[in-house]
Amino acid sequence: MKKIIISCLCLCLLASCKKEIEELPPATETGANTFGAKVNGELWIPQGFGSIPANNLLESILFPNGDLRIKAQNFSSSPTETEFAIVVKGVTAPGTYLLNSNTSHPTLSAGYAYYIKRKLTPVDEWITSSTVTGSVTITKVDIVNRIVSGTFQFNAASIYTPSQILSVTDGRFDLRVQ
Repeated sequence: MKKIIISCLCLCLLASCKKEIEELPPATETGANTFGAKVNGELWIPQGFGSIPANNLLESILFPNGDLRIKAQNFSSSPTETEFAIVVKGVTAPGTYLLNSNTSHPTLSAGYAYYIKRKLTPVDEWITSSTVTGSVTITKVDIVNRIVSGTFQFNAASIYTPSQILSVTDGRFDLRVQ
């Protein structure tokens, strides 16, 4: 009986190991539902816990007024989880859109990028502003097939310690939007 319990525990530990990311998803424009970036130089993609994927790790909505909201989550380092929220205002065509609105927390009324690290409650939160900015370059907007693709990069200041800056580079997404 002891061997069975030990075997089950070992199996659970192996299943919960963090999946190593070796590269970002390719920059495509097919609606592949991919998202990835480098966060302070480390590769980041949406991931579930262990070998069990979570639902809704990547959500995107293109509202009728052209506002794009992207939410991507990573639970692979449980109990620590991380999440991106990016809002781009007035996406009507390919082009570069700035992430430079002043907002203290995520909202749909401003263009910004937000990153949070939490263990049930926030450990830290970073957000762009008019002084710590970024941009999203939309490379494809296909309203008929509901595809939005592009790249992004930004710096964001900690909400708790504004002098602490998070750097997000080489961001890319290829989304089927709702």
